[in-house]
Amino acid sequence: MDLPFTTTMPVRFRDIDAMGHVNNAVYVTYLEQARVVFFEEALGLSVRDAGSVIASLSIDYERPIELGDEVSIGIGVGDIGRSSIPMTYEIRSNGDRAATAETVLVLIDAETGSSRRIPEPWREAIAEYSVPDTIEE
Repeated sequence: MDLPFTTTMPVRFRDIDAMGHVNNAVYVTYLEQARVVFFEEALGLSVRDAGSVIASLSIDYERPIELGDEVSIGIGVGDIGRSSIPMTYEIRSNGDRAATAETVLVLIDAETGSSRRIPEPWREAIAEYSVPDTIEE
């Protein structure tokens, strides 16, 4: 699936586990780093300044990633809610799909800890990255 936003990152030696491939937990770090770049490019601000938290996370692993592989992470955004941003991901290794994932981010008011409305300018900026809510096989 072609997702509207893509970034790449290296596989670091520290990502490798005792089995000789990228540890499953590191995939979550790849998603996080891709979101950082996405927020910078799509909204012109850091994830930290956005004030978002992950409300849900789901990953389906398809193949291992190894040291020396070229990793790319695609991102698309589903139907935005009042305070939530569903995101779809595809992690590719050397051009082949290694995993798919979905998260739901929720914007949080730092003072109250409650969810807060997504600003209209963000909705407009994020809309260009819109895709169906799930990745099809």
